[in-house]
Amino acid sequence: MRQPLPDFPWDALAPYADKARAHAAGIIDLSQGTPVDATPELIQRVLRESSDSPRYPVTAGTKELQSAIRNWAISHLGASGDFDVLPVIGSKELVAWLPTILESKQVIYPEVAYPTYLVGALLAQAQPIAVSVDAKTWPIADFAWINTPANPTGRVHSEVEIRSAIDWVRRNNAVLVCDECYIDFGDTEVPTSLLKYTDGDNANLLVVHSLSKRSSMAGYRGAFVIGDSKLIAKIREIRKHAGMMVPLPIQNSMVAALSDETHVEAQRARYNSRRATLAPALQEAGFRIDDSAAGLYIWCTRSEDSWISVDWLASLGILATPGSFYGPHGANHIRIAMTATDAQITDAAARIRQAVK
Repeated sequence: MRQPLPDFPWDALAPYADKARAHAAGIIDLSQGTPVDATPELIQRVLRESSDSPRYPVTAGTKELQSAIRNWAISHLGASGDFDVLPVIGSKELVAWLPTILESKQVIYPEVAYPTYLVGALLAQAQPIAVSVDAKTWPIADFAWINTPANPTGRVHSEVEIRSAIDWVRRNNAVLVCDECYIDFGDTEVPTSLLKYTDGDNANLLVVHSLSKRSSMAGYRGAFVIGDSKLIAKIREIRKHAGMMVPLPIQNSMVAALSDETHVEAQRARYNSRRATLAPALQEAGFRIDDSAAGLYIWCTRSEDSWISVDWLASLGILATPGSFYGPHGANHIRIAMTATDAQITDAAARIRQAVK
């Protein structure tokens, strides 16, 4: 590759995981945002019933899945106008390969961000450009990511900020993709989709959604993209040639997941309850919590190098993620995931309080 990829960040965390694992009461891993709560039974049942699947699946998705995504986009996201939908094999692979598929030359992404936005730009041999939220300050480019609610910060974009990004697209004839994978997990703020603010004109606009966290389906690798029909036709054609197909049992499971909101409401309540348990303990230990209005994470700082904070928590058997993984602007923060059991979160809060008595 002409542009080398960065070191895989999680490798650097391994010594701190070892330190946390050596704690007498064991490790509480709050680093990676991987779900621990059971996949809802209605989804598991459909997966079992679909296990006899000898034929190749359709890249575009079954008619049932297309319809489920479309109806969900209209009723849940506020989508209007002409748009298309496409299932993908988890959202991370789409994030990584979309700039390559669209032959992008410059890729704008948030200055504190999910690392795969940068990786996708490098894979495409494009120029990566880290920017602030304010689209009025963005340079000319042909592709931009926004992320709401944001990973790692939990920040929610306002209507003004989203409309400003759409205005930037219109001025530059660029592509804007909004990563909305945590949209169902509002806490002190309620996130809204970019599709709500397009006024029915979805040209050059896409949104990415995943069922990994929404429905505790990370192991299923079920996600989808919604938006500009012409862009999705191009993405679909390349995926057809490359054999990038979501397995049929997963497609059927996705239909089941999108047909039910009760399990999503229950999962949102779990994550928000865990945040409410852990956040006060962190504040008692001197951490300031920033943003964290939605999503799965607490984004916090003691105004010290993030690795010092990670090391202090590791001494308590708690593993967190250094904010430096998400760019230089995150170097003094840590990200703490709510993807642990209620008992583990309660234990983590107790350990922190005990340490600062």
